[in-house]
Amino acid sequence: MKILITDIHHGNGGGHATYVMSLLRGLPAHYDVTVAAPASGRLFRYASHAGRGKVMPALYSSRIAPLAKEIVKLRAFLAQERYDLVHVNASADHRHVMLASMGLRHPPKIVWTKHNLKPVASVGHRLRAKLGTDAVIAVSDYVRRMLQDSVYESKPIHVVRHGIDMAAFRPVDLAEKRRLRQLLLGDIPDDTLVLGSTAGTDLEKGWLDLVAAVSGLSAQEQSRIVVVVAGDPPGGDLVRRLADTGVQARVHFTGLVDDIRGVLGASDIGFVLSYSESLSYACREALACGLPTIITDVGGLPENLSHGREGWIVPVKDVAAIQAVLHEVLSDPRRLLPMGQAARRHSESAFCPHAFIEQTTAVYESVRS
Repeated sequence: MKILITDIHHGNGGGHATYVMSLLRGLPAHYDVTVAAPASGRLFRYASHAGRGKVMPALYSSRIAPLAKEIVKLRAFLAQERYDLVHVNASADHRHVMLASMGLRHPPKIVWTKHNLKPVASVGHRLRAKLGTDAVIAVSDYVRRMLQDSVYESKPIHVVRHGIDMAAFRPVDLAEKRRLRQLLLGDIPDDTLVLGSTAGTDLEKGWLDLVAAVSGLSAQEQSRIVVVVAGDPPGGDLVRRLADTGVQARVHFTGLVDDIRGVLGASDIGFVLSYSESLSYACREALACGLPTIITDVGGLPENLSHGREGWIVPVKDVAAIQAVLHEVLSDPRRLLPMGQAARRHSESAFCPHAFIEQTTAVYESVRS
């Protein structure tokens, strides 16, 4: 099967980049795969060095003049290459592929993955559902329910959750944890509780809620906590809001890192306190690394763990609830070990990368037949 995978992101790309790279590494060798993404994006760089398939620069503008040129170019490319299937991952690339495919003698099948919780009631979605979608992949049951109550209700909707590379994301031993902490944070006491997130620094990721919870602890408790956040450095307004909490010295920003395993390996607890989340690679990677993880009760996030067993589920934006978890752990840090072991066991059984690939290829085959 000849497949084109498209993505729109110019910068980091977050979970989209991880998703496409998981496909690129895992799809069977007999699939002829091309990735079409902006050359300025992280995905383009990663895919160019993956040693699998072809990578081509592509843009998906919304302004009329460049949009028209891009669609003409894409149409010629699709006609020349005759892909069996295009796997689209956002609204803009979905739109481009739909318009470029119209009227082709051999139009490709179109599979769309719904990665987020944005509404799907727009005119654009109505057109894409009717004219440019052969199947939909939902990354969680929450997303599936959302799509079943939308303009996509008549389309085949398949739930395919993210798979995690269990060999790459795994717990580290105490000596390695100390080494990673030294590299990341310098000399800190062994009993310091490090809470790490690789979900990014946007306000909607909720890391400021964790910082607010830390600010409400006693000075002695605060001295035992470090918060680590990986991702693009936060903007000025977020930095000012952080300063207002008075505990900015307890927060460490790593910047954007290519290998997040060092951040997770240095941490004792993971956290993804998002205001909106379809599933979350960051949560699954933390759990796979044996980190009990604090998450919010939004979207598909609660599908990742059981409260009190592999981590904690708190109401969104509930600083008091987050603070209660911190009190609980600080008062009895020994409970982290069995919870971390449970997180790893759960990950091994529920986050299988082979199942992710098998289920995705089953969707591909279903539209091909």
